[in-house]
Amino acid sequence: MSAAGRPAPLEIGRRRFVWGERTYVMGILNVTPDSFSGDGLLADGRPGEGDDDPVALAVQRARAMVADGADILDVGGESTRPGHAPVDASEELRRVVPVVVALRDALPDMPVSIDTTKPDVAEAALAAGAHLVNDIWGVAADDALLRVAAAQDAPIVLMHNRAEAQYTNLVAEVVADLEAAIERALRAGVAWERIIIDPGIGFGKTAEHNLALLRDLGALSVLGRPVLLGTSRKSTIGKVLDLPADERLEGTLATTALGIAAGVDIVRVHDVLGNVRAARMADAIIRETWPPVPSEGGSR
Repeated sequence: MSAAGRPAPLEIGRRRFVWGERTYVMGILNVTPDSFSGDGLLADGRPGEGDDDPVALAVQRARAMVADGADILDVGGESTRPGHAPVDASEELRRVVPVVVALRDALPDMPVSIDTTKPDVAEAALAAGAHLVNDIWGVAADDALLRVAAAQDAPIVLMHNRAEAQYTNLVAEVVADLEAAIERALRAGVAWERIIIDPGIGFGKTAEHNLALLRDLGALSVLGRPVLLGTSRKSTIGKVLDLPADERLEGTLATTALGIAAGVDIVRVHDVLGNVRAARMADAIIRETWPPVPSEGGSR
């Protein structure tokens, strides 16, 4: 831990993330035909086929996200929505690796995350230029993905998930599951400072569970690791507001601001600009980041 009990800073790619200083924004790039949010870049499931080149579309979207203030880009090749069609490793590789390579070449200073549960995909993506592994089954007993991250000295996001949304004491069980996941990661060789946790909003939880967990996000601080929050456009927001996925921005912004108040370090979002603005405002209130420190030789 660093000063004031904060986790030590972490290098992801060419950038240094200083936890507690401000909130970082992760932009979502879904290289899929079936994303729940309707933002998938594939029409037919394969890069380079069809009228529009999804690799070029991914780079275009990534450039826009960077211009809007994104700090990390998260590339995923398999939808995680309920009822999604499973994708084998070879197909997922065909989807994500060309995009990772293109992002490495077009935006060399931008950290890139690979959102996958498959060790082969993570290994190939890291070799192609990704810098971080985002594992939606970070609490699973299998340590194969952990060993890939350890071998590549890559940071990893361990997300909470369950096959069934059954809990006796929701928050305590989520914390305990994540604590066990951290211990498995350490045994597999992942460095303590390279572990990030995610409470898994929308994964193995009902809408009521999600709201209760969001209400008590501060409980995750006991784990001593940076926290990533992914609520963007999710079904709980849709149920509360009775809105489709493409009309859930304001609901997402509410969770971003309240998450920051609870100590969240990264928000994973589809709509970068709105969330960057919400994060900066929340940071100014919660983390006292305003007025900004002037650059050397400059002015406010």
